[in-house]
This record gives sequence, C-alpha cells and structure tokens, in this order.
Amino acid sequence: MDLFEYQARDLFEQHGVPVLRGIVATTPEEARAAAEELGTDVVVVKAQVKVGGRGKAGGVKLARSPEEAEERARAILGMDIKGHTVNAVMIAEGADIADEYYFSLLLDRAHRTYLAMFSVEGGVDIETLAEERPEALVRRPVDPRVGLDEATARAIAEEADFPEQLRDELVRVLVLLGDVYREADATLVEVNPLVRTGDDRIVALDGKVTLDDNATFRHPERAGLVDEAAMDPLELRAREKHLNYVKLDGEVGIIGNGAGLVMSTLDVVAYAGEDLPGSPSPANFLDIGGGASAQVMAEGLDIILSDPKVEVVFVNVFGGITACSEVAKGIRGALEQIGDKATKPIVVRLDGNAVDIGREILAEYDHPLVTVVATMDEAARTAAERASEALVASGSSGAGARGSTDGEGEN
Repeated sequence: MDLFEYQARDLFEQHGVPVLRGIVATTPEEARAAAEELGTDVVVVKAQVKVGGRGKAGGVKLARSPEEAEERARAILGMDIKGHTVNAVMIAEGADIADEYYFSLLLDRAHRTYLAMFSVEGGVDIETLAEERPEALVRRPVDPRVGLDEATARAIAEEADFPEQLRDELVRVLVLLGDVYREADATLVEVNPLVRTGDDRIVALDGKVTLDDNATFRHPERAGLVDEAAMDPLELRAREKHLNYVKLDGEVGIIGNGAGLVMSTLDVVAYAGEDLPGSPSPANFLDIGGGASAQVMAEGLDIILSDPKVEVVFVNVFGGITACSEVAKGIRGALEQIGDKATKPIVVRLDGNAVDIGREILAEYDHPLVTVVATMDEAARTAAERASEALVASGSSGAGARGSTDGEGEN
C-alpha cells in the first residue's frame, strides 16, 4: 500500500524523524484555516496524490498568506494529475532550504536484501541521475537482519562526501528512517528532498512510503490509511471479505485456488481469446486460497458476477486442501443467493480432492448457466468462446468497437 505524502510525514514524525508541520485540507476554506494555524510567512500547498510529477503538473504552489493559500487550494483541488484526482492538499510549513539531498531504503528482491541509496543532489529525477551520473548516487546493501544501523549510515555519508560537520546529524536521521522501514514493515521509504535548512537542521521535506500488505495483520492501525475513495468498488468489497482480488480489464471472470494456478489461468484464457472476435481476456485475478470454504467460493463468485464487464466466469480449481465438493457447494450457494439476477455463463473445471463429489453436486444441481469441462485448456477455450459470443451479440467485437465500449462503460 502506497501512502499519501501527509501519511508518510505523520509516520516519520511518530518515529522521531525531523519533519515540518503540515495540515491536511479538503476544501479551500480548510486550507486557509490551516495556513492561519501554521502562522508562518510562507506555506506550501501540495496536492495529495499517489503519483510523482506533482510540481510539474501545477500541484505544488507557494502561498504567502492564508488568503493566497485558499486561492491556491481552490486551483489544485479537483485537478487531474496523471489520472489521479486531487481530493486533498497538505498545507505545509515553509522551509529555509540551503541544500537538497536524496535518500531511499527499499527491498532489493534480486539480491534478497535491502538497498540504501543516497545522493547529495536531491530534488531531481533520481532515475535520470542514476543513468547519466551514477557516480553521484551512493548504493549500499543493508543486511535485513541488522537494518540500517549507525555504522552503515556513516559509511553512506562518508562515501557521498557529505559535509563532515553535519555527518552526525545526517547519520542520526538516516538511522531513524531505517527504523521507520523496519517497524512499519515497509518495502520503500524515500525522501526527496531531504534538506539542510539555513540553521543546519536535516529535515525530511517530502516522503514516499510503501507498506508491505503481507504484514497488515501486524498493524491493525493501518485500516485508517486505506484510500477507499480511490479503490475500485469491487476491490473494496473483496478487501472487506478478505479476498485476494485484483480487477483487470477483460470479460472473463477468473476464480482459482492458489496464486500460481490463477496466474496460469490468466495466461491460458488470454491465449485462448487471442484469435476470437473481440479478443476476450481475463477480467480479474481472484485467488480463493488453499483452504477455501463454500462461503468463500460464494462470496468470490458474487463479486465477479457484479462486474458489468464480465460476460462469463471461469472457475478453475485443483482440489488439495480445498475440496472440489466445497467449491461445488459454493457455486450452488452463490447462484441460489443471486437468483434470477444470475445471467452469465459459468464454466467450471474441477480436478483433485473430491472431484467426483464436486462434479456430482453440480450435475444434480443442473443449473442452465453452469458448464463443467474436464481439462483446463478446454475450459479456458470454452469460457473465451462464450465471452466472444457475448461481445459479438452486443456489437462489441473488433478492436475499435471494443475500445469504444470500454471507454463508455456499457459492456
């Protein structure tokens, strides 16, 4: 989960990282009140969106009075910045910036370690700097068992040729940022710029933090950090049901048990639909897990059938811990709950634990929308064909027509 800048600022402050004061506002009037509360000669009105390039897009403006802060906020709120609508701004205390630096600590998956990066040239496009002048960016691996300790932070400062008289303070701040990374279970902590103020303080002026969703169970306080307004409604419903669901842009709803099987199913469906009219493709990723009950199966099916773009559902389950009999009960239960609202075909492939019982349950249920297919490839082809037929019938086949339909949300 990516945090908004103000959330990162608050997290830094909780761990003792030096930051400037900031107040979130969702209306121009609130922005004016925030500027008055801060009481500084200059404030910065900063769009709160989870994307870079805010400054170039006009989403970061100086204001020299509460009235000007209100005016700036009115111009920024509602802006579209790279597809993200600005619903809030942070009114931040102005800073006397003497120098700007860059720092990040991230998960280096390729080397199975953490990676710390630092440059005395902050406030710039770090990717450009790393490509054009790699010598200006210090890179140092960090042992996950130790974290960013004082020795590593000091080595970074020395390699970057950071001013000696300020090294102790920089080391202190870097260690605190390392604490944020570890204690918050983050995969990224980035500060750009990390600044030296006119009175020689080291301050985190702009932070970006990504939290590891796999560690959410350790952090119940994170519930308040979720940006529900920006989430797809179906993804929000799935989150509330504790389902591992990601919405995609196709027409074939996918349900499987196990991330590997679901990923393979996405590929097989995409391949099966390539040469069909409308080129139907996967509409979602939904992993019901290794021990899913009939209730979980029913909840997942209900969410997928609620997607107006879905033309057909493909349930692909290999029974291990999850018995095929439970999957069949879940399909039956979901259709009984939905009733006449269920109008989309469901292609089912079952194999493994209790497969004969599962198939027998569906055969006895004999629902007109359910088709049981023996193999994964055959089922994927059947699902893609059903979706293609629906696209043709609705006049959405062909790249041009389909693109138009997607844009208007009528499919």
